[in-house]
Amino acid sequence: MPPAVLALLREFGENLAVARKRRLESRKAWAVRIGVSEPTLMRMERGDPSVAFGAYASALWLIGRSQAIPELAAPQHDQGALESAVRAAKARAVRKPASIEARLKNAFPGPAGKARGSS
Repeated sequence: MPPAVLALLREFGENLAVARKRRLESRKAWAVRIGVSEPTLMRMERGDPSVAFGAYASALWLIGRSQAIPELAAPQHDQGALESAVRAAKARAVRKPASIEARLKNAFPGPAGKARGSS
């Protein structure tokens, strides 16, 4: 797991612990409300990446933040897809307009691109 992700999970776990403490809830009571064991809650508060996402989602629901879950992977925030779309657009870049000679040749087909009626 990338170190940056581990650091964010640790911060998330610390924030969950702060939310519990601000509500003056014991670990035991909070774990029951989330639907996990006390040791699992302790791991969550450390930001353990092996804890099921459902447990973290339940904790978010408990503190009134579950509505933020869909936003985590919202398409408008998908930088990888945006970068891919930009690369694809650059590959389809607008072609330069044809030269006058090429346009005349296409407009007046004939031997050596000469206009009709010329000798």
